[in-house]
Amino acid sequence: MARLLECRLNGRDRADAVADNILLLDYLREKVGLTGTKTGCDGGECGACTVLIDNKPTLSCLTLATTVHGKRVDTIESLGTEGQLSAIQRGFHEKLGSQCGYCTPGFIMASAGLLRKNPDPSDAEIIEALGSNICRCTGYVKIIEAVRFAVALGKQGLAP
Repeated sequence: MARLLECRLNGRDRADAVADNILLLDYLREKVGLTGTKTGCDGGECGACTVLIDNKPTLSCLTLATTVHGKRVDTIESLGTEGQLSAIQRGFHEKLGSQCGYCTPGFIMASAGLLRKNPDPSDAEIIEALGSNICRCTGYVKIIEAVRFAVALGKQGLAP
């Protein structure tokens, strides 16, 4: 069965007919064409599919699309404006927070969710916020440095 899904996706209102059983991840990638959100483990264990739902980091591979009806959904494609990187994107770029890059969208979205809620987190809060994201290529040091750099940029007025 299909139903109408209305949401605010990356700052724009959308309305689509979706099947009751389609996952948010599949809706974003296949129906909408936003492929920045990655399919990783497909079981909620790696965080590669992290998006923000009403500013809360959420695993899109475990979320039915219909549950975001009436909500705000932000994907990696929502960050940055007019060709400028957001603070967290700059942090990952300048502080080498990504290796192969596959997990990067999920880490960036989890970090953006943290910084929207707490613009000046401690290292312990950063580590906790990123605890549901896995990177198989790095020891996380550069990722934490990237978030710290984004915090400094935020203090200069750049949005997460």
